Amino acid sequence: MTDLPINLYRADQVRELDRTAIEDLSIPGYTLMQRAGRATFEVLQQRWPQARALLVVAGPGNNGGDGYVIARLALQAGWRVNLFQLGDPQRIRGDALTARRAYLDAGGSEQGYSGQSLPDCDVIVDALFGTGLERAVRDRWKEIIEAINAQDIPSLAVDIPSGLHSDTGGVLGAAVRADCTVTFIGLKQGQFTADALDFCGELYFDDLQVPAAAYEAQMPAALRVDPQGCEVLLRPRRRNSNKGRFGHVLVIGGERGMSGAARMAAEAAARTGAGLVSVATRECHASTLNLTVPELMVHGVESADALAPLLERATVIAIGPGLGQTQWSRHMLETVLQYPHSKVVDADALNLLAADPSESDRWVLTPHPGEAARLLRCDTETIQSDRYAAAASLQQRYGGVCVLKGAGTLVASSKRVAVCSTGNPGMASGGMGDVLTGVIAGLLAQGLSFVDASELGVWIHGAAGDSAAAQGERGMLASDLFPHLRHWVNP
Repeated sequence: MTDLPINLYRADQVRELDRTAIEDLSIPGYTLMQRAGRATFEVLQQRWPQARALLVVAGPGNNGGDGYVIARLALQAGWRVNLFQLGDPQRIRGDALTARRAYLDAGGSEQGYSGQSLPDCDVIVDALFGTGLERAVRDRWKEIIEAINAQDIPSLAVDIPSGLHSDTGGVLGAAVRADCTVTFIGLKQGQFTADALDFCGELYFDDLQVPAAAYEAQMPAALRVDPQGCEVLLRPRRRNSNKGRFGHVLVIGGERGMSGAARMAAEAAARTGAGLVSVATRECHASTLNLTVPELMVHGVESADALAPLLERATVIAIGPGLGQTQWSRHMLETVLQYPHSKVVDADALNLLAADPSESDRWVLTPHPGEAARLLRCDTETIQSDRYAAAASLQQRYGGVCVLKGAGTLVASSKRVAVCSTGNPGMASGGMGDVLTGVIAGLLAQGLSFVDASELGVWIHGAAGDSAAAQGERGMLASDLFPHLRHWVNP
């Protein structure tokens, strides 16, 4: 069992890795199945050391074959084992059949499922479906998944929770809500975003001793954002430094009544390490916006002409927090788009962009699913049904880097797609996106590339949210992240 790697794959790629190991590298399929079963049983023993009664719910394919191996190992260790086979036992073939026979020869028994109550046990093992599921779960398959979820008994999913789509992380009708998942050979991209975060539980990975050569022909479909990047990209500053070395962020936003969004984005940029931070906002907010953060330079701007001198002095522009969609808002965005600066475009600036699309390779777009839907002229459900596809489509249509916010935030560039594993439900509150805008802008100002600033920015933002959640997720405010941002940008 190893730490989680950064490479993520689609289901078809994992199947190809499996085929390569078996056919090209001459590793018997049953050997891989036994390794998978043993790795899973080790996790069972580690997670629930007092457990002695097991229920395995198996399907007729290779995922079910893994379940038979687990059941046999538990039986041989003296556990009480029950096994439900949801498929037709007469149709089980290949390695799964070998595993079934070995379990039965060891004294195991199996039964079908027709809606009966689940037997008492300490842990339930879900070995129903593997990574190839594409249709909605129905009939008795759905019934037993719902029965598993209704039990006050911990559950472990083999490879992926049954009913969860391996590529999108969406639920196909019903899915097992596992306490942990043991996955093999390659991490599946769908395990890190959307519904998967509520269904996979703690994730364990085992490569089943598949040699590195098997992976050489497979380009990962996506990557996990690597937290080690903090140490590489945010090295200690030189002693002979000055504020001019770390960029000047200009935040543009704060239509009447919405000054808080611009103020939070600006403070986030400063807390992330930008050398200077200015704010261009409505005149009515200029005298009060920086009362609690006097380091911010605030300018009342009512026209495009008044904005131009501020743009000339800035190195990075963040536009959108509290911008609104008024005539003033449109004039601000139209003026900004004429300048070649590095930009972070968020919130209402994205809504304005959706109405009048353009493309650039010098910006980061940071939509939440609703804004992404407007940018792609579809509905939010379409975005959430395949977040990887949505992020890639946004990047292809608008250029630059797209940060699709949400559970498992995605960062899409022309080179790769990365998914972030930090963050928590407490961050589902107003202003969190404004803070992220400031974080990314602050990193850009310090010389990070668009991709690095975006990937590292979402990771730091989520990590700060996780630190803030130590006192509880519910009721957490966006401004609660500020004390923690400074910690995470100083690895």
